Amino acid sequence: MECIFCAIVEGKIPSATVYEDEHVFAFMDIAPANPGHLLIIPKQHYRNIFDMPAEIGSKIMEVAVLLATAIREALNPDGLNLFQSNEAAAFQTVFHFHLHLIPRWEGDPLRLPWRPSEGNIEEISNIAAKIQEAL
Repeated sequence: MECIFCAIVEGKIPSATVYEDEHVFAFMDIAPANPGHLLIIPKQHYRNIFDMPAEIGSKIMEVAVLLATAIREALNPDGLNLFQSNEAAAFQTVFHFHLHLIPRWEGDPLRLPWRPSEGNIEEISNIAAKIQEAL
């Protein structure tokens, strides 16, 4: 089955395009969490962050900063979320890397997907050491 985001980049599926350059494509989400919700994707297919070169991730983040500023100017939201998922366990449903920019307003219906609670500092430190070792 063809990737829906690749089809959008190729122009096979229409989209409300917001930005395009050599490496990056941004378009409005057709099932928006809030008005102004858009997606930023690499033009080349990468399943998720684990498959994507760091250089492409950098280009996506540069565009995210540019578009966040444009969203703020155009829509005057109270805030903005960047949301990105990798693999089904982390809510990824389209397996082409994509970064959501979601404008936020006080009192909108969106909620944090977890309940923050204090962790065990020793366990946290042990996990940090394992991650550092993996670098």
